[in-house]
Amino acid sequence: MTAADTNTVDPAEVAKFEAMAAEWWDPNGKFRPLHLMNPCRLDYITRQIAAEFGRDLTGPEPFAGLQLLDIGCGGGLLAEPMARLGATVVGADAAPRNIPVAQLHAEQSGLQIDYRHTTAEALAAAGEQFDVVLNMEVVEHVASPIDYLTACRMLLKPGGLMICSTLNRNAKSFMMAIVGAEWVMRWLPKGTHDWAKFITPDELYGLLRQAGLDPVDRQGMVFNPLGWSWSLSATDLSVNYVTASVKRA
Repeated sequence: MTAADTNTVDPAEVAKFEAMAAEWWDPNGKFRPLHLMNPCRLDYITRQIAAEFGRDLTGPEPFAGLQLLDIGCGGGLLAEPMARLGATVVGADAAPRNIPVAQLHAEQSGLQIDYRHTTAEALAAAGEQFDVVLNMEVVEHVASPIDYLTACRMLLKPGGLMICSTLNRNAKSFMMAIVGAEWVMRWLPKGTHDWAKFITPDELYGLLRQAGLDPVDRQGMVFNPLGWSWSLSATDLSVNYVTASVKRA
């Protein structure tokens, strides 16, 4: 028997991953909040990348030639659209279980995405650099935001763009993100977020500058409970918000 004849795939394990992949990608499952937010996030991300790199979003694969890193990629809800737009995508996640889930769904979708169980710090230490870093809903979970954002700057090429979203810290964000999302709606397990680690927009701008980045834009992402939809706002950054910053040199 040759190596080509040997099948080491465990169908039971594949079935487990398929079940998890179905959950990640089920718009009505436990990741429904991310699916609801995703069009809003993608609108901001794609417009910022297009503006920074002079790309036409109406053309085929407008992000062709751009190397993009999605930190905290989860099941690939952002990595896959970026790949479809032509970017060369690396998806990184510190949770090992997410990687085979994302890999399986990308394979099923016919997409080439380099998913890795790793961290921003490890990628930076290896000297890897990208045109774009997506850093979505991660910074409020790390032990040292400034060290983490410094690693993110190291991951950018000169002129590179980072999109970073997080949660504001105020009474409204406590009610919406913790009481509402975790306790009442049960969209997330209790304890998912630590309100004390939420970061105000001004604090994040300060941290980005301290890390050596130049913040160029910020907008709120506002949830409409009547329409169950998200939209961007130039003025309401009271709960969820997203920023763009550039590595000038």
